[in-house]
Amino acid sequence: MQDFFKTLVEVGSMQSLVNAMGRAGLADTLQSTGPYTLFAPNDVAFTKMLTGDELGDPEKLKSILTYHLVSGRYTADDIRELENIETVNGKLLTIALDDEDIVVDDGKFITSDIECSNGIIHIIDTVFKPQLAGWFREVQELGRMDFSMECSSESAT
Repeated sequence: MQDFFKTLVEVGSMQSLVNAMGRAGLADTLQSTGPYTLFAPNDVAFTKMLTGDELGDPEKLKSILTYHLVSGRYTADDIRELENIETVNGKLLTIALDDEDIVVDDGKFITSDIECSNGIIHIIDTVFKPQLAGWFREVQELGRMDFSMECSSESAT
């Protein structure tokens, strides 16, 4: 079984992540013992989500990328049972279900449960932003409150 680095290179659509991890000084993490869970944005997610400012600043990039890494090995089934999960960055990722699809900080799984020697990879369609940590849960809660208020006002009439 291969480590994160070799697996991401082999997948092919993960070159942006591999390059970004190198620029942020995190390439060794992809080869370390772990275990880790990596929420890995594919190349398409990188092109639509990151600005040149973020890609060019190693410290900003490190903050963003460590927000995609969790200590411990969590399968999709494990994640489905959680409300949030702490990242190596120290901030929490919000977890929700949209129908039966797992949504992590507004990102959906493209491929899940890729086993590696140092953990597990879930390929996602979004680059998480640590400065927005927790916003997805807040929006969900506001939506439930709005829906509850609409239902109560309709039943009152």
